[in-house]
Amino acid sequence: MSEPHVTLDPRGLDAVQEKLRGPLEDQLTSALQAATERVRASYAGEPIEQVCQRLLDETRAGLHPDIAAGFNPDMDEFCRVAVAVVRGAGT
Repeated sequence: MSEPHVTLDPRGLDAVQEKLRGPLEDQLTSALQAATERVRASYAGEPIEQVCQRLLDETRAGLHPDIAAGFNPDMDEFCRVAVAVVRGAGT
C-alpha cells in the first residue's frame, strides 16, 4: 500500500486556511500516516468500519486539538485506507 496523503479542497477553505494549506496538508498527512502504521500494527481482524473509525480517531489524536476539531475528511477516501490495511493484513 502506498502511503496515504491528505489533500485539502481549496473550495472549502477560508482565507486563513488557504494561506496555511501546505503546512496543514503536511500535518494532516503525517498524522494519518502515523495512525495508519499504528492501526496496521495492531490490526486483529476487525471489520472495515471499525478500522476506518480507528484510523479517524488515531489521526485526530495526533493533531493539535483545534486542528483535530476541524478535521472532517472525506470518509469514503478515509475508508479506502482502512480497506488497504485490512487487505494488507492477509499478506
